[in-house]
Amino acid sequence: MAASTSAAAAAAAAGDEPCRCHVVAVPFPGRGHVNAMMNLSRLLAARGAATVTFVVTEEWLGLISSSSAPPGVRLRAIPNVIPSEHGRAADHAGFLDAVGARMEAPFERLLDRLRLEEEEETAAPVAAFVADFYVPWVVGVGNRRGVPVCSLFPMAAVFFSAYYHFDSLPSWLAKPPHQPVAGATTDNPDQRLEHYISSLASSSIMLSDLKPLIHSERTVEYILACISSIRKAQCLLFTTIYELEASVIDSLESLVTCPVYPIGPCIPYMTLENEHTKSNGEAPGRIDYFAWLDCQPENSVLYVSLGSFVSVSSSQLDEIALGLATSEVRFLWILREQSTRVRELVGNTNKGMILPWCDQLKVLCHPSVGGFLTHCGMNLTLEAVFAGVPMLTLPLFFDQPIDGRLIVEEWKIGVNLRDSTDKDRLIRREEIARAVKRLMASEEAERKQ
Repeated sequence: MAASTSAAAAAAAAGDEPCRCHVVAVPFPGRGHVNAMMNLSRLLAARGAATVTFVVTEEWLGLISSSSAPPGVRLRAIPNVIPSEHGRAADHAGFLDAVGARMEAPFERLLDRLRLEEEEETAAPVAAFVADFYVPWVVGVGNRRGVPVCSLFPMAAVFFSAYYHFDSLPSWLAKPPHQPVAGATTDNPDQRLEHYISSLASSSIMLSDLKPLIHSERTVEYILACISSIRKAQCLLFTTIYELEASVIDSLESLVTCPVYPIGPCIPYMTLENEHTKSNGEAPGRIDYFAWLDCQPENSVLYVSLGSFVSVSSSQLDEIALGLATSEVRFLWILREQSTRVRELVGNTNKGMILPWCDQLKVLCHPSVGGFLTHCGMNLTLEAVFAGVPMLTLPLFFDQPIDGRLIVEEWKIGVNLRDSTDKDRLIRREEIARAVKRLMASEEAERKQ
């Protein structure tokens, strides 16, 4: 895939050596970010482009476990100087502040230890940093130490473009939530992002897709600081697929001061052939869900996963459970919390399974899976695109509303569930059941031929 070749070329070009250079990878400490960076590291190592030192906090080292590191990738940890992964959604802006202020010093100390290893000839010199866009201080560290930095943006390119042009957006966008705005209808061109960003060819994206995030002033300030850091990076890597966002990528190539590389999905497709490998370091567990999937008709199962960071309310979770039960569609639902209550709502049925974890890409590629109810995180979206599975979209936070808009209106590979929200801001079970049956009965669900 493109990620394996373009990313390798970009990292090698940034360093002093043409191949097998030593790359230090620094993910943002969040599940989707760690997964994307680990998959990119796996690709770089497997293609012979680099050996990778993968830097995480001690908490994340325990979560992914050293046994999961692929050949050519070694894990190194810095102390837990930021809030725990568990519960970070309660104060997302505070978590960002901690990442921005507390991780740099221990990272520099780790680099000093790596330099000692270089002097003792137990490690190759660091040729490049590959750092998540949301850890912008790595760019400064690289500039001071003379190490090139590749910034990895693991979200849609149009999301980056929107904030790159933030000064062009209307001031009323920052008004408090639920405050009415004159003319705020979807058919009003003033509500479309392209009205304010002339180089943006994604005509479906609405200002309302940005509005929930923009109400967090601290979060916006952090994103804009990350945007500013790109001016001193050596290249910018997008995990998107060029053909899906070609016009946005083309426009950014003429605007951003460093080279732009759309490297393709950083997803664990290299592990698909390995029956015993759990992608991205999840602890081994029961795998009898594959036996269950094997017994289901082709394209008959709806896969349900709403992420591990921000979840829906308890009331909305109940409506989803009851909607699935009403639809009578087979489902495999990944739910880490509140699973006991959800099982009670769904009732005794042989048409569904509720699990805390599964090997997601392998599940999506299984012949019995014909649809995906998703919160529209970029990694999950690209896995569904890779597997050819149509989506039922329920975006919750951050970049997800934009991803949902791309899925439904531009790429036309999904059905929007969020538009069915009622006056109580809930999507009722009847609407969920109707949308599920529509998705699973559509010709799109017959895509794995």
